[in-house]
Amino acid sequence: MSERRMAATRSPGLDSGQLLLICAAGMLTVAGISHTAAVGLVDSQVAIGFGVLIAAGELARLTMPGNREVAPVSTAASLGYALLLDVGGREATQSALQVVAVMSVGMIAGALPHIAVGRPPRLDAMARRLLAGSLLAFAYRPVAHPLYEVAAAGDWWPALGVMALLIAVMLTADVVIAAMLRSEQVRTAFGVAVRDEIRMAAPLGAAVAASGMLLALASHSMDLTALPAFAAPLLVTQVAFRKYAGIRATYLQTVRALSRVTEVGGYVEPGHSRRVSQLSIAIGRELGMPEPQLLELEYAALMHDIGQLSLRDPIPGGATVLTDPAQARRIAELGAEVIRKTGVLHGVAEIVRRQCDPVAESPPAASRIIKAANAYDDLVGASTDRDRAAAALERLRLDGGTEYDPMVVEAMARVVDRLTMTRL
Repeated sequence: MSERRMAATRSPGLDSGQLLLICAAGMLTVAGISHTAAVGLVDSQVAIGFGVLIAAGELARLTMPGNREVAPVSTAASLGYALLLDVGGREATQSALQVVAVMSVGMIAGALPHIAVGRPPRLDAMARRLLAGSLLAFAYRPVAHPLYEVAAAGDWWPALGVMALLIAVMLTADVVIAAMLRSEQVRTAFGVAVRDEIRMAAPLGAAVAASGMLLALASHSMDLTALPAFAAPLLVTQVAFRKYAGIRATYLQTVRALSRVTEVGGYVEPGHSRRVSQLSIAIGRELGMPEPQLLELEYAALMHDIGQLSLRDPIPGGATVLTDPAQARRIAELGAEVIRKTGVLHGVAEIVRRQCDPVAESPPAASRIIKAANAYDDLVGASTDRDRAAAALERLRLDGGTEYDPMVVEAMARVVDRLTMTRL
């Protein structure tokens, strides 16, 4: 199952922030199309050319790690159209609302084929792309004519400075909006969400921003031939990002398959690895862990019991919390050795190896989280009984400070409480 489908399973509905974003984009779309229909399409050939490129970019959209839907070519074309000063020496006089209309129609046209084959786009992601481009258009188009006159006189530096400044402001606003939405969706601290968004968006955002500016500037001398010429480098970048996302998805699918071996062999209860993984990730987010650490935590949580395959006689129910500490540590070490032999998950192997260490030995945060989540699931399992959950948490609290990290246990208590309220 892909990351996108997993995310859809976890959050089937839209939260208030997403709905507000979609409504704002919808109102902008109506305003832009209505205004353009009323006054007419200025320089229709240029508008259609950019609109087609935006549609092609939406058609080639991709999903990045963390269920982030992006459309680099579409975004670059939108920025280029918003920043346009002239095309082949003819001044570009489109209004900000016409820019909004062209972006909206292009995005909708590019989304239709996906909808036809049952892959509807994420409305909140489309809304973010539209709002980011609209913000740039409303800030830039009022000053486009003075900048054109200066550029026509041979001085392009003021135009370049204004373009770079406004793009930086637009990207900052987009990161903040994305972080606000993500912090609500995945229950993480806003600061952590901002850091994650910057880390994930910086490489692609820089390429898209540079391509948008170059597209606007190249149209001065290359006319509409600049559109295919400058879309090609972005397509190469997009292919590289798609390969990265595919490799990550393959890793995750492989790890999930390996985690089921202990269940199929009868070493642990069905669903145990999945439940421990989901609870561990929720605790990690509650504690403010960044996404790269959360990914390692997910891998380690899924494979935390793989060392039980070395046992001749399985532990009843696979409950390592009820077994001898020395045996539990031996299981963890054997599991770490299996993971280390993959040659690519050394960090995950270390997390698994130290999952049974007492707090005094300062194991990694991910190891402490997995230890607590595993103990909780060993005691509660798939039960939704609140009294059983409370008793398990109380037992972990009593061992807090020696076997279990008190901060982790309290974070888990908040997560369990939220999950219980959601079920009710």
